[in-house]
Amino acid sequence: MLPKQIYALCDYATLQKKQISLESYIDICHNYDIVYIQYRDKLSPLEKQKQNLLQLQSLTSIPIIINDRLELLDYVDGLHFGQEDLEELSKQLKITDKILLIKFLRKKYPNKIFGLSTHNEKEILEANNLDLNYIGLGAYRATNTKNVSTIVGEKISYLAKISKHPVGAIGGVKIDDDILNIKYNVIGSDLLK
Repeated sequence: MLPKQIYALCDYATLQKKQISLESYIDICHNYDIVYIQYRDKLSPLEKQKQNLLQLQSLTSIPIIINDRLELLDYVDGLHFGQEDLEELSKQLKITDKILLIKFLRKKYPNKIFGLSTHNEKEILEANNLDLNYIGLGAYRATNTKNVSTIVGEKISYLAKISKHPVGAIGGVKIDDDILNIKYNVIGSDLLK
């Protein structure tokens, strides 16, 4: 079986806690075959996040995806939504139909990468109707960096098989995990060991 592609999760709070600079993080990423880097920052002001994104863009040619923040999409290659974030954006833009919402975003940002977190069969089947580049599925295991209410565990292979989109395993995933029907291992803390 081919090794999984790695989708790196760059959690800025974790980098600060471990005293790892963005430059050092990118050096770590260049040791692996990383296909995407998702920048997640729930604490920094918007201006600081912009600076960090511009710095990441200057350090690598790996596509950078922002977590949740539509207002930062112009600075990156793509946007990853959580389920709650998609609901919030739907209210903000006053487009209640998710299919129409993603179509609107595709028209406005035709060359951007879009991904969505999913946690169960219902969310995957809904995502199958959306024009996405990939879905995240999990949490595969419990993780220290994010509170997760749903652990899919061994059901992940079955759930991934019903997705029409490439699937990234999220939540507690290790670099060497080999999960059937998964295209990307989404790696956060395991990259920083």
